[in-house]
Amino acid sequence: MYNRVVHFEIPCDRPAKTMKFFEEVFSWNFQQFGEDEYWFAVSGDSSTPGINGAVMAKKDPKQPMVNSIVVESIDETAEKIVSSGGQIVLPKMEVPGVGWLCYFTDPDGNIHGIWQELNG
Repeated sequence: MYNRVVHFEIPCDRPAKTMKFFEEVFSWNFQQFGEDEYWFAVSGDSSTPGINGAVMAKKDPKQPMVNSIVVESIDETAEKIVSSGGQIVLPKMEVPGVGWLCYFTDPDGNIHGIWQELNG
C-alpha cells in the first residue's frame, strides 16, 4: 500500500467553474472539506483502477497540480528525499484528524506531496 500515488490536487482560480467542468465532462462528484476552499473529488467507480483527488483554490499564482504519495513514515521519507537530491518545499503539516502532508521537489524541480495516514 505504501509508496503509491493516492491523491491529486488541482489548484484553480475559479473552483466552482473547474468542478462544473469535471462534473459535466467526466461525471466526477465533489464534496467540500470543512470550511476550506477544498473539495474532494471522486473521479470514478472505485472498482476500477485510478485515484481520487481534490479541487482547491490556488494559494499561489504558480501553484502546480500535485500528486501525493502515501508513505509509512513522513519523517523518514523526507530525510530520504533530501539525501537523494530532492528538497522539502513545505514542511510536514497536520491535517487534523486525518494525517500529515509535506510537499517536496524532485531533482528536476517537480513538486510532489507525501502523505502519512493518522493511523498508518
